[in-house]
Amino acid sequence: MPAAGAAVRDDMGRTYAAASVEVDGASVTALQLAVASAISSGARAFEAAAVVSDDLDLDKEGVTALNAFGPVVLFRATADGSVVDE
Repeated sequence: MPAAGAAVRDDMGRTYAAASVEVDGASVTALQLAVASAISSGARAFEAAAVVSDDLDLDKEGVTALNAFGPVVLFRATADGSVVDE
């Protein structure tokens, strides 16, 4: 899994950031961790999310978790700052 960073913003204006983690073959994506952090802090709706990664494959499980509370705008970029179009 390539290194990645993600942030989500809840409907109260709080932002949660995370980085991808891989330990002994187990991995969790940055988006999944950011969403989990927000939910564990009481977030119940999201305004937007952003993911920075050179992996162009969409984190489908992370997006599913993000959209569990309604549709959310997701911005994606590569490490050099180039925006990734859907």
